[in-house]
Amino acid sequence: MGSKKKPLDPLKMKDWEIAEAAEADMKPISQIAEELGLQGEELINMGKYLAKVDYQKVLQRFGSNSQGKYIDVTAITPTPLGEGKTTTSMGLVQGLGRIGKKVIGAIRQPSGGPTFNIKGSAAGGGLAQCIPLTPFSIRLTGDLDMISNAHNLAMVAMTSRMQHERNYDDEKLAKLNLKRLDIDPDRVQMKWVIDFCAQALRNITIGKGGKMDGFEMESGFQITVSSELMAILAVARDLADMRERIGKMVVAYNKQGNEVTTADLEVDGAMTAWMVEALNPTLMQTIEGQPVFVHAGPFANIAIGQSSIIADRVGLKLSDYLVTESGFGADIGFEKFWNLKCRFSGLVPNAVVIVATIRALKMHGGGPTVKPGLPLDEAYTTENLELLEKGCGNLVAHIETVKKSGVCPVVCVNSFYLDTPAEVALVKKVAEQHGALAAVSEHWLKGGEGAVELAEAVVQACEKKNGFKFLYELDMPLSKRIETIAKEVYGADGVTYTEEARKKLAIYEADPDAKKLGTCMMKTHLSLSHDPDMKGRPLRWLLPVRDILIYKGAGFLVPVAGDIKLLPGTGSNPAFRKIDVDVKTGKVQGLF
Repeated sequence: MGSKKKPLDPLKMKDWEIAEAAEADMKPISQIAEELGLQGEELINMGKYLAKVDYQKVLQRFGSNSQGKYIDVTAITPTPLGEGKTTTSMGLVQGLGRIGKKVIGAIRQPSGGPTFNIKGSAAGGGLAQCIPLTPFSIRLTGDLDMISNAHNLAMVAMTSRMQHERNYDDEKLAKLNLKRLDIDPDRVQMKWVIDFCAQALRNITIGKGGKMDGFEMESGFQITVSSELMAILAVARDLADMRERIGKMVVAYNKQGNEVTTADLEVDGAMTAWMVEALNPTLMQTIEGQPVFVHAGPFANIAIGQSSIIADRVGLKLSDYLVTESGFGADIGFEKFWNLKCRFSGLVPNAVVIVATIRALKMHGGGPTVKPGLPLDEAYTTENLELLEKGCGNLVAHIETVKKSGVCPVVCVNSFYLDTPAEVALVKKVAEQHGALAAVSEHWLKGGEGAVELAEAVVQACEKKNGFKFLYELDMPLSKRIETIAKEVYGADGVTYTEEARKKLAIYEADPDAKKLGTCMMKTHLSLSHDPDMKGRPLRWLLPVRDILIYKGAGFLVPVAGDIKLLPGTGSNPAFRKIDVDVKTGKVQGLF
């Protein structure tokens, strides 16, 4: 593991330095593929250490194989720093490898937004990382560019159509074989996308100038990973399924109140053409040489936030254990994994890991605000059992959520070197008292060796009886589903609606097609509630739903709670200030 010339020490080295040193001893991706049993024609090489996997060929050859154990990694409500969910996923993969299990990881491709902003990349950290770090964090194999281009092509089709319908009469439109769509500029459902945090682009005016410069209207941008196309990539089973879903995307409504889809704009085929190669997962490796599939994207607060069904299906056929991950806390990422992804895929998890840190639990107990870029308050660097115990209510809420799915939860105390034995023992005790298995893991500091206790707990959980069940059925009215999620998962007393949201609720509950759609909630990840300042386990509050979006292609409706944005903003001390290139070697430095 790692370069023999340079011992890897997370206490003295930055993540990018560890990754760079470990990359000196990486296996060629052809070796990773060979160890999985893949053949040459099933691999689409993208250089020596990256490849896409032809999922269709693999599933055709291995389709009769029995499936491995399916493990989802989620977390408690995080601080703005994150609590190491991907680090734990990589550590667990390495830990399972250390105890002799054939294991594959399936994680999400990071967004350029957080990579160049405050949170950083999502490769893991310390001695539990996915490598090579630079391509993982920047560009990878082009999936995000494909999504951006396909999404923006739909916007080009819509805006140009609006311009031409304004300038042409019906006779001229007929000569062009075009039917007037009569799009209502006040009821456009989509925005343009960009994969950066760019608050200045949230609300813009387009089409300014003369009649040849487009249709003047209010518009805006959202971050690429929040695009419905990203959700479609995450849930599509194959190319035919993706093609059908893309054609159902609702771009806008016309002035008569009818849907205008990508199929109506005759752009769905071209959008699919952009997306074909994106269906193949990217194959990478951990620092310790286990295979990792990277596919689909993050942001479970404003998107589905899951690694793809395709990557999971392939991984489960090629391994004894498949470790996948869901975005943010169990209230958001796991709830969507449970009630959306599992419903679409037909796959059932054998265990769910809930990542917790002493730091985050102290914050939920009333500790000082945690801010990126600033030193941690003394409350987080010294033992404080009283603060920690108060914060464990947040952990208990997430344990209860996972238990409602009928799957055994495993609480992973993601160890920091400042944690004390008494603090770790307290968290494990609380977890076990509430029906979870518990393990402390030092994967950040020790790699797979430090994750053996966690790996053994996960193996134990996978052998337990599984009573998996959904939180709601699709014949439940949308209003009842929203209320059920709010009460059973978030702990709210009920739900309120704005006038706009209530109007849409009535429309969707009366629409036979919309009744079949799942429910993908959109809310802050920094609280069980809609309000990021409400820490711990909030009581006596109502969930305010201000809008409901329709993602008909992805297969769900999206209730929007609180003041959540589809395009995050860049902070005052963004990560791009520290990222540079060594001009002598061409190596990127400063990623984290």
